Amino acid sequence: MTLDMATMSPLDLVTGAFSHAGSHIARRLLEAGRRVRTLSFHPSRPHPLQTSVEALPYQFDDRDALARSLEGVSTLYNTYWVRFDRGHTSFEQAIVHSRALFTAAQRAGVERIVHLSITNPSISSPLPYFRGKALVEGALAQAGVPYSIVRPTWIFGGDHDVLVNNIAWILRYMPVFAVPGSGAYPVQPVHVEDLASICIHAARGGANPVIDAAGPETMAFDQLVTLIRDATGARALILHVPAPIMGLAARALGLLVRDVVLTPDEIAGLMAGLLVSDEPPLGEVAFSEWLHRNSGSVGRRYANELRRHFASDAVDAV
Repeated sequence: MTLDMATMSPLDLVTGAFSHAGSHIARRLLEAGRRVRTLSFHPSRPHPLQTSVEALPYQFDDRDALARSLEGVSTLYNTYWVRFDRGHTSFEQAIVHSRALFTAAQRAGVERIVHLSITNPSISSPLPYFRGKALVEGALAQAGVPYSIVRPTWIFGGDHDVLVNNIAWILRYMPVFAVPGSGAYPVQPVHVEDLASICIHAARGGANPVIDAAGPETMAFDQLVTLIRDATGARALILHVPAPIMGLAARALGLLVRDVVLTPDEIAGLMAGLLVSDEPPLGEVAFSEWLHRNSGSVGRRYANELRRHFASDAVDAV
């Protein structure tokens, strides 16, 4: 007996549903009674959502297959991107792949794309991450599918948190924590659950809105590091160093932990104050309150980005 398609719940596709932001979006959709499909470079990777989500591989080299993987999808939540160039994975490749994904969505009749970008992207940016994000937004605008763009600041919280977790780990287990420059540049962290809620709300329609996803607290980076040190009871010395020295320190630590800790472009974007929004904050979870509740667990283990995402020299998502 076949199931009447009219009685089935709507189907959404979340790229990288086994990764950080994607998993929180997927979980909320499932809780709302919707069916969820994902595209992943690691569709068989063990994950708590593995039995609840239909997992298919990315097929960027087969555009017809890519379009078929999007058939029947109501909303595409796109979190696909790369954090840095590595091997065959690059920002340029990610832009091409993103364009192919949007074209496939148009061919498959997807009703709306909710695209996860970054605050303050710019085609004229000297930073490949922010420039690439702007180029992908431009490709989305030309795809012919109604869309919403969500621009998060600095995502924190959840089981796959890398940045805040690893700051806490360094403060816990290293004698010195290096802050590039004065540390006075602002950051505005947004909790991953708030981000998921903003993304799902963005799928409700509108004339192709662009929405900043930022938390309720804005603080200097130096203050954020100090808050984490005090909350965890760490005793690391916070040392301000020039950006080039910070880059060398991050590279040296990366050799120790066999990971990419922080890239020069990430340091430059941080110091330029790009991780804040001029819009009223939509996030509700205050970083300081979350940190107080999680002070005993954050940073207990190092979160290795290469091990998590580059098992096959490719990444799933933000």
